[in-house]
Amino acid sequence: MFLVVFLCVTLIMLLRATAHSLILRGLRAPRLAHQRTPDDLALQAQSIRLPVADGKTLFAWFVPVPGASRSPAVLLMHGWGANASLMLPAVAPLHAAGYSVLLLDARCHGNSDDEPFTSLPRFAQDIEAGLNWLQRQPAVDGTRLAVIGHSVGAGAALLSATRRMDLRAVVSLSAFAHPYEVMRRYLIEFHIPYPVIGWYVLRHVQRVIGARFDDIAPINTIAHARCPVLLVHGVDDAVVPFSDAQRLQNAGRAGTVECVAIRGGHDPSDSAADYQVQLIDFLQRCFWAHEHSDAVTSNPILHQPTESNP
Repeated sequence: MFLVVFLCVTLIMLLRATAHSLILRGLRAPRLAHQRTPDDLALQAQSIRLPVADGKTLFAWFVPVPGASRSPAVLLMHGWGANASLMLPAVAPLHAAGYSVLLLDARCHGNSDDEPFTSLPRFAQDIEAGLNWLQRQPAVDGTRLAVIGHSVGAGAALLSATRRMDLRAVVSLSAFAHPYEVMRRYLIEFHIPYPVIGWYVLRHVQRVIGARFDDIAPINTIAHARCPVLLVHGVDDAVVPFSDAQRLQNAGRAGTVECVAIRGGHDPSDSAADYQVQLIDFLQRCFWAHEHSDAVTSNPILHQPTESNP
């Protein structure tokens, strides 16, 4: 009897260790090399490394506004499996508006340090490390900071907005409403049955990342964001449905969330021209909110794409 009990316990422990190893592997994003650099776009950038939790460092490019002092600054955070180079197209219009830009590689991405896994909460930690760095720069107005995040980076930006008083604005590109729904789609894609196996996987993922899905879900954090939020989402997004953006807008505090619908899928870079004007206008209103009483509209409009004006 003792031998049977011992073998059963050993088998359970082996199964748990195997499941843990597989889950950690699933939480590791693919690491892509930078496809280009600021030099390729004739941008004068500084390559820097920023300290983050547990002695790790992040790689980043800082692109200040030439000749400007105390300019507003925008932090750009990529999505899962991407890196800072994929956010470079956003720099030129932000510069033209007078903003310095910090482009981050999240941990386990680009040229930043490695970890056993990454997660939305760790993306948020990386964003906050970048914001802390920006506040110390003499060329940056630390009272006028904003974050533009894509996908997981957008969810992390919304989480950071619940904890920071120094953020003037968050721009969310293609954010999902709830990580539980993303994980359920992932289980279906890999034909993993939810009863027992899928349920255990989702429970264990929450233990590994150290956060409950409900506590980090954008549909919950957006209601507690301490700054205005602009949601940009493609109506043809096959990864995160456009209905998630509508749900997020409805979940936000009245008068603080705007939504722009664009043509295209999950990667909004191909449709950047469709929302560039709205994005810059939103940031201008937020950055100068204290100087202009009408800084944030009291009736956010859902801009539907049309043939003439997406």
